[in-house]
Amino acid sequence: MKNSGASQDQPASELISKRIDELWDWRGDTLSRMRKLIREADPEVVEELKWRGTPVWSHDGIICTGESYKKVVKLTFAKGASLKDPARLFNSSLDGNVRRAIDIHEGEKVDASAFKGLVRQAVALNSSGKSKLFKKPARATEPGSAKNSRVPGRSDGRAGPVRASKAKS
Repeated sequence: MKNSGASQDQPASELISKRIDELWDWRGDTLSRMRKLIREADPEVVEELKWRGTPVWSHDGIICTGESYKKVVKLTFAKGASLKDPARLFNSSLDGNVRRAIDIHEGEKVDASAFKGLVRQAVALNSSGKSKLFKKPARATEPGSAKNSRVPGRSDGRAGPVRASKAKS
């Protein structure tokens, strides 16, 4: 397991452990259990702290984040909408086109095998290179040619409609 996003004094994994310890109730226990499953599913996972102390697990891109709220521990998978979830673990953020989340309430248990399967799928998706949603538009092979410009009808290769210049009288 690698660490990234750490302070100069402490590696990220230690800071995440400290963050979990600060959650002395069921939320800390839950986040600790889910962290263990993530590490089991991907021993090469990179742990980071981002966005005001949010634990983030990555491997060739973000796998998921772990957030704790008063009534829920939320694990948000960055590309969850692209993952198969036959066990129906995703129960939050279901309307979006990209992310999916698992909200865990006090006393709830998550199917460890199904969760590890989601983590492994996320790693495979990140590693495949197919997870990029947007590709840069192809450059024109001949700058200035209308045939190769990004916008039909423009010969200068710039985006937007062609504007007629105002004649001065």
